[in-house]
Amino acid sequence: MASGGVTILEFLTKAIDILLVTFVIYKLIMIIRGTKAVQLLKGIIVILFVWFVSNLFGLMTLKWLMDLAITYGLLAIIIIFQPELRRALEQLGRGSFFSRTSVNEEEENVKSLEAIIKAANYMAKRRIGALISIERETGLNEYIETGIPLNASLTEELLINIFIPNTPLHDGAVILKQNKIEAAACYLPLSESPFISKELGTRHRAALGISEVTDSITIIVSEETGQISVAKNGELVRGLTEEKLRPILTKELMLETENTSSTRWKWRKK
Repeated sequence: MASGGVTILEFLTKAIDILLVTFVIYKLIMIIRGTKAVQLLKGIIVILFVWFVSNLFGLMTLKWLMDLAITYGLLAIIIIFQPELRRALEQLGRGSFFSRTSVNEEEENVKSLEAIIKAANYMAKRRIGALISIERETGLNEYIETGIPLNASLTEELLINIFIPNTPLHDGAVILKQNKIEAAACYLPLSESPFISKELGTRHRAALGISEVTDSITIIVSEETGQISVAKNGELVRGLTEEKLRPILTKELMLETENTSSTRWKWRKK
């Protein structure tokens, strides 16, 4: 049966085709979402926009440059997005490419927040050095890969045990992701800022370094002074007690929904 020159079968075929392509694009965006590849993707969009404008206004030299960029763009994308492409293929092989995202319950979120605060307070009193980085929107996979994968439940006891001196995992950072201890003994980039106080050690420089290139929240416990600090957006808040640490982490990691008592993590969804 035809309708306006297009049969119902053709219409359904085209609709399914569009839905499948949309779904695949959505899944690819979810894979690179929260990684540095997002910034590179924005750059590609800018190049395409400039190419369109140069065509529209007849800017031939600019159009020639954009044509070159687009011509060799496919090879560049493969090179630049190599980690994300590898991750996508790994997820496809595990069958998780089409899996649904699970939503953490409020009770588990609050429990995780309390575990972080109490562990930091415990280690501060005993001057046990610690470095805990919490992933949010920007993915930390490239730093997770430098450490020892754990994928363990987030508990106060496990966090403390990891940082006990002279244990295999105590040196380096712990990275938390979606109520899980994703990895331990991870290497974070050191800040090269000339304005950092000379009295601050490697842990503080690493915390500032990761906060300069991602939106993560990093908690530092000084081994020398037992002082708790928090690094975010390239800034360091020092001299925190348990009472001062709680509202900072609650504000940064949890968002109160208007006209309701429910809360949710602002951590990036998997």
